Formats: sequence, structure tokens, C-alpha cells
Amino acid sequence: MNVTLRTPRFILRPAQLGDAEPIARYLNDFEVAGNLARVPFPYHLSDAKAWLRTRRPNLPVEETNFSIELPGAGFAGHVGFHRGAQGPIIGYWLGQPFWGRGIMTEAVTASLDWFFEATGADTVYSGVFHFNAASLAIQNKLGFTQTGRSTLLCLARGAEVEHIDTKLTHGVWKAREK
Repeated sequence: MNVTLRTPRFILRPAQLGDAEPIARYLNDFEVAGNLARVPFPYHLSDAKAWLRTRRPNLPVEETNFSIELPGAGFAGHVGFHRGAQGPIIGYWLGQPFWGRGIMTEAVTASLDWFFEATGADTVYSGVFHFNAASLAIQNKLGFTQTGRSTLLCLARGAEVEHIDTKLTHGVWKAREK
């Protein structure tokens, strides 16, 4: 799906081939890649280009992804959805130079607003590796609840890693204080 969202501080837009270089630069940082399940390390420009070739405008809502574009800085990170065994999963990452500014909370909020409205889904799933306190704080702030623990392969670490599984229901999302 080809959707663009606007937040008070930035734009969430479809990924573009021109994003390849900043994607490769930011994901070729173990502090970023080591927090993600499906990203290898080292991460090369060819990896970014290969992934971008999978982003087509006709993908279903449950596979929609957004590049985070900051005014004056350009591409800063990514938030998106993919299908999981239990239902839709939201994932996200931000280049390290942009950490600590509330950007990801704003991006995930806008993405979830759009997703719940576009799909009528009852639940969105997510989770974090047990050491990723910053990402867990975002999820807690937005109303995600912990559903258990599992192990998940982290490609960058080349190992199964303890994972905190989370979910967010549409009812909790609608009832939260904005």
C-alpha cells in the first residue's frame, strides 16, 4: 500500500530506492542491528537495495512500511508491519544519531493510528530483545502488554536471543490518553 502520513515533526512515507545509502549506513551499526531480529551484521548497501526491491506499492496493509523522513535531515529510520503467526506485527528502528528525541514514539503512534483505522484489526503484536529497554519503554508508553517470553533468532548476533513478547489491542489503543 502506498501511504504517506504526516506527524507534527516529520513525514512517514513509502521507502524509496534513494533510501538505500542511509539505510545501509544506519543498519551497519551493531547498536542498531543487534536490537533487530531480521537484520544481518555487517549490513551492506547491497542488503538495503535488495530489501528495497521487495517494497512495492501493491503490498497489503499488513505489509505496509514507512520510512521516517525528518525535515533537514532526511531518512532517519523505519517503522512497518509484517504478518506473523498470531497476526500483524509492528517493528521499527531508528538510526543512532536520532535516538532520545521521541521520534520513534511519534512514528509508532502515527503508524498504529493508521493501521487500526485501515484494517479494523483487533490486535497488533510486537516485542523486544530482553536488553532493549528503550524499545520496551516505547511499547509500555503506548499500551502494549507483555504476553510472555520466547527466543528469537537475531541475525546480527547469529544467535537465539531472549525476547519479550508484547501485544496491543485496539480497545486499549482507543482508550489511551493522548
